[in-house]
Amino acid sequence: MQYRTIIRITGLLMGLFSITMLPPALVAVLYKDGGGTAFLQAFMLSLFLGFLFWYPNRKSKEDLRTREGFLIVVLFWTVLGSIGALPFIFSSVPDLSWTDSFFESFSALTTTGATVIVGLDSLPKAILFYRHLLQWLGGMGIIVLAVAILPVLGIGGMQLYRAEIPGPVKDSKMTPRIAETAKALWYIYLLLTIACAGAYWAAGMTLFDAICHSFSTIAIGGFSTHDASMGYFDSPVINLICVVFLLIAAVNFSLHFAAFSRRGINLKIYFKDAEFKALVVIQLLLTAICFGTLLYTGIYDSAEEALDLALFQAVSISTTAGFGTESFHMWPLFLPMMLIFSSFIGGCGGSTAGGMKVIRVILLLLQGSRELKRLVHPRAMFSIRLGSVALPDRVIDAVWGFFSAYALVFVISLLILMAMGLDDITAYSATVACLNNLGPGLGDVASNYASIGDNAKWVLIVTMLFGRLEVFTLLVLFTPTFWKN
Repeated sequence: MQYRTIIRITGLLMGLFSITMLPPALVAVLYKDGGGTAFLQAFMLSLFLGFLFWYPNRKSKEDLRTREGFLIVVLFWTVLGSIGALPFIFSSVPDLSWTDSFFESFSALTTTGATVIVGLDSLPKAILFYRHLLQWLGGMGIIVLAVAILPVLGIGGMQLYRAEIPGPVKDSKMTPRIAETAKALWYIYLLLTIACAGAYWAAGMTLFDAICHSFSTIAIGGFSTHDASMGYFDSPVINLICVVFLLIAAVNFSLHFAAFSRRGINLKIYFKDAEFKALVVIQLLLTAICFGTLLYTGIYDSAEEALDLALFQAVSISTTAGFGTESFHMWPLFLPMMLIFSSFIGGCGGSTAGGMKVIRVILLLLQGSRELKRLVHPRAMFSIRLGSVALPDRVIDAVWGFFSAYALVFVISLLILMAMGLDDITAYSATVACLNNLGPGLGDVASNYASIGDNAKWVLIVTMLFGRLEVFTLLVLFTPTFWKN
């Protein structure tokens, strides 16, 4: 294990991450509502810590192997999540404890969107902007951005990329060189963010709200600048814009790259992709069930209002964004439970959504179907095909392994929270919301996580990391084999 190289890279990444403290400080200067000092203090401290990590190991430039890549990714998220808590610790508004500061930082960086802050409407603009900026950076994965920069500093990026990018098949690259792949991802990400911000602004948001909500929409994070979330704007047009961009962000970014390549626009690529078609079917089905139930129960005065809220909540929860226009936990219990369950599916592999990903659910269903066929025809040979491609058994084995590990982490986290005194609805929904990087839950965490104990918050922080790193990346560090030479 190349420990000195790992420490050197971590120091460089910490130094790069310290730059994220400067834009909020500039926002504080522009709006003159406080908060700037906390970000300057955090910038200087994080830059200094990065220097301490980097300088003694600056000459260590050994090649990275896959194992080092996994360790760096885990260190990256844990270290930067901790550094990201510094502005919350130094700030007097909001006055957060250390535990709450770490929870807010990790929730933002992992794009979970769970918050412990009450009174968002009265917070300094710098704090609000910083929360959304963390989500935006975490949405695509800061590692991918760093991979585009670090080769210039003499650091190979493929090992980091393979550990970071979600999905069952991680070896595929959109461009021959990993740095070009990372840049392509970020160009798409940036363009979508600009388009989303422009649409929000044109629909009536202030420029500040439009920028912040575009960050959390494209990152599928769910943070808002208002306690009422998207419901604050009370606008069906804004709701529809949010739905459209959430669906775009929930699609595999490699599809966006292929559809809008240099050879021209080809939208047929989307409809040739089995995962994309499954995502569309899932969203239509969830929306139809929610709309039909709301219409039948007569909760809302008009069918138009019921459709608007059903569509928004179905897409927001199932893609793991967690935005709200209505207290959906006040709906008939069947609906919020169904939507919480749908977050286990999440979005497509290679998107900014959380959950297990649509592609894995498809493969699990196909494998289940194959086992049923084997019961009827024990000697027959059945292959699992995705489109026209027959998948090797190692991919199916990996998906089943991931599902087993995901379920294990869920059960252990749930039992620990229940042992800490949380009621069953709160413990269940909090575990689901943090593991799937969803955010809002039910029970005591329906609006925020301020009321639960500190120990429970630390358990949920670890659960967020498991979800963001797709379980295996973090779980592999607990195996003895990983640490053997």
